[in-house]
Amino acid sequence: MIEIDGSFGEGGGQIVRTAVALSAVTSYPVRITSIRKGRKNPGLSPQHVTAISALAQVANAEIEGAKPGSAEVIFRPGEIQGGEREIDIGTAGSITLLMQCLLPALIFADSPTTLTVRGGTDVKWSPTIDYLSQVALPAFAEFGVQSRLSCERRGYYPRGGGVATLEVAPGRLRRADLLASGPGEVEGVSHSSNLPQHVAERQSEAATRVLGREGFDAEISCETGTFPSTGSGITLWSGRKGASALGERGLRAEKVGASAAEEMVAELRSRAAVDRYLADQLVPYLALAGGSYSAPQISRHASTNIWTATRFLDVDISAQEGDVATFRAEL
Repeated sequence: MIEIDGSFGEGGGQIVRTAVALSAVTSYPVRITSIRKGRKNPGLSPQHVTAISALAQVANAEIEGAKPGSAEVIFRPGEIQGGEREIDIGTAGSITLLMQCLLPALIFADSPTTLTVRGGTDVKWSPTIDYLSQVALPAFAEFGVQSRLSCERRGYYPRGGGVATLEVAPGRLRRADLLASGPGEVEGVSHSSNLPQHVAERQSEAATRVLGREGFDAEISCETGTFPSTGSGITLWSGRKGASALGERGLRAEKVGASAAEEMVAELRSRAAVDRYLADQLVPYLALAGGSYSAPQISRHASTNIWTATRFLDVDISAQEGDVATFRAEL
């Protein structure tokens, strides 16, 4: 059984999600201890429990300790099975983080999978649904991941209520060497629910102004709706780089749009092939298939993911700082 110290490196929920995902893929059972040891509320959160339980269903795994507050969990995987599945996270737990946890396993399932998840589509501390659809999944596809994501309705904190569906076809991963390319046109979507239409419009207009001032053309659409939860946000993307910001009570829509645009400009100015968030999300696929890419920096999330991946896989992964950070894996 592989032993993982859940307090290593970044020491958050990502190490748990990566460890159980790679356990399912490699068929190696894993024990994760000291989960989120240094956090204000240590142990598994309800959202982590949902992800582990959902993956256990997909991988026919036996699990121990998967309950809120638990500092230790054991995951013994079986055969990975596809099919149609529905998961309700409850409240505004992140749909995208759950999908990212299950996706590596679904690539190795015995049949195609249609995964419908209810929860939060645009919430703090996680990729937005548009970032996953427009930036992350296309980058994963370069490693051979065949998937498609659709969003039926958005869900914001704290009520959630969003619905998204991920379709995954099993297949073989392949090596990918991602090269930097010049910045193209920025695309994006500014969205809101249960708010005046001008909120989304002001977010979009502010982002467009900032991007234009910095010399970047942008085409940002606006989406407004009436969903179970109230909120707003904006996601921008160009190739393998993206940025986002979420609305908050008392925060002007112009601030939200400008914040996302300023982050997008910083990513576009970098000579790296991927943005700083995508760098750590790509690590499991880099470890499984080999390849290389560059990013603005080596984040603690990326370093932790590399450490976790090498516990399961016989792979040499290097991450070196320079004008840009270079990630490389040789199988």
